[in-house]
Amino acid sequence: MHGRVDSFVVETNVHFPTDINLLLDGMRTVIRLSAELCDIRGVSDWRQSSYNIRCMKKLERAAQNSKKSKSTRAKTSSDNDKIKSTHIEYINASQSLLNKAKETLNSLKTSKELRGQEIKIAQNIETFIAHSNRQIDQINRRVILGETIPHAEKVFSLFKPYTEWISKGKAGVPVELGVRVCIMEDQYQFILHHKVMQKQTDDQVAVEMVKETKERFGKMSSSSFDKGFHSPANQEALKAELELVVLPRKGKLSKIAREAEQTEDFKARRRQHSAVESAINALEVHGLDYCPDYGIERFERYVALAVLGRNIQLVGVIARNIERKQQKKQKNKALKKSFKAAA
Repeated sequence: MHGRVDSFVVETNVHFPTDINLLLDGMRTVIRLSAELCDIRGVSDWRQSSYNIRCMKKLERAAQNSKKSKSTRAKTSSDNDKIKSTHIEYINASQSLLNKAKETLNSLKTSKELRGQEIKIAQNIETFIAHSNRQIDQINRRVILGETIPHAEKVFSLFKPYTEWISKGKAGVPVELGVRVCIMEDQYQFILHHKVMQKQTDDQVAVEMVKETKERFGKMSSSSFDKGFHSPANQEALKAELELVVLPRKGKLSKIAREAEQTEDFKARRRQHSAVESAINALEVHGLDYCPDYGIERFERYVALAVLGRNIQLVGVIARNIERKQQKKQKNKALKKSFKAAA
């Protein structure tokens, strides 16, 4: 049995993230949940919640527009001052409403113990207050203080925090927002195994994919990969698991490595490796281009069901082809009988 391994990105259903629109997401949620909790308790602290959300949207739009240059000229000091002032106004208004949300929450907890649904709403308010404070801190550091925010500190969705900023170097697709998924396909196009790669790269899952697949399908003797899965450690570990490892090395090859990659078996399997793109394309065409569900557990379930659906589809194709062959044989037999009867 021969396998083909490759990864692709399943996008999450999120808008393009910027620090100011992520802050707006947090503020809208804090205001809405605070008003909902007050309604349950019969308190009127957030009766102007809709107005507050509209105000936050206006401030966010003003901050956004201040960064847009209407000409090709370089930004002047007055332009930079305007950018800072609109962002400071946005930050101050947000901080004021966050303080009010904290006071409301503390007041409701003090007056009467939270129960049932109230506890869940209060926990969500605290979560999104923390999200909003992080975004305020990053806006202040980036715009006011002129710092560069490290990539590791960034969050690309408040509602789907597992979303990653992925750049695979594809033509016309500079960035994808989602999670990587790795699949193992056999020579008959069935997907034998898959893995949702949270905060992982291709080279970190190569050995794991092979080992877990072999636990289910012990007859696997070889597998092909692309260069993204290469590392010296992977080359050695995979040789211990498989009879033939088709894993092209990066950079300049040594004489031994060049000879290994020039063998007929290696070249034949490498030419066949691109067939795995057909499985990836079939998954994306049938709904796995992005996942609309919330939560990483539901994301993993969505991917698993898509893989199962693809395999069932292939079983259906095989069954249909068998049925067509049988029908063709029956038709040929009937024609022969009719010819004999006519003779």
